[in-house]
Amino acid sequence: MTFFSKLLGKSPKKEIKARCPITKESIEKGFGYMLTTAEVVASRKYWDMVMTEPETMSYTVSHFSNQPNGTQMRNLIFEKYSSIEKPWIISDSCINLFDVDKGEARQRAKQWWENEGNFVPQEAGPAVEKLEPKMYQTFKDYAVLEAGRSRVPVL
Repeated sequence: MTFFSKLLGKSPKKEIKARCPITKESIEKGFGYMLTTAEVVASRKYWDMVMTEPETMSYTVSHFSNQPNGTQMRNLIFEKYSSIEKPWIISDSCINLFDVDKGEARQRAKQWWENEGNFVPQEAGPAVEKLEPKMYQTFKDYAVLEAGRSRVPVL
């Protein structure tokens, strides 16, 4: 802060930044896509990717080897991601994992940037609160019981 801004009581405007929660890459101002947690949870491609990342692959192998601890961990992973309240700002390199209206998702991200990170769509919130129970259970069953099956060697 400069002497004059201290004197006048003005603080410099803090610039908002976005980072894709999937790739961890920075997203340039005005770019990206905004998805709700329900939209993220509904993606089989997303769950196949999450459950076969290096950090989670051992749980997937354990699960498909009928070891309860692998299934338990996959359930915890699902619960962690599906309970996120805030909307997700997704990078261009990840948007194809999701079957969403890209134009609408881009527009929501633009609103978020224009409002300095203070825009939250009405549909945002934990997936369990925003999806019908039957749909939520369908997505959970896929994520926990099936995601990544094709990447696990047959034992």
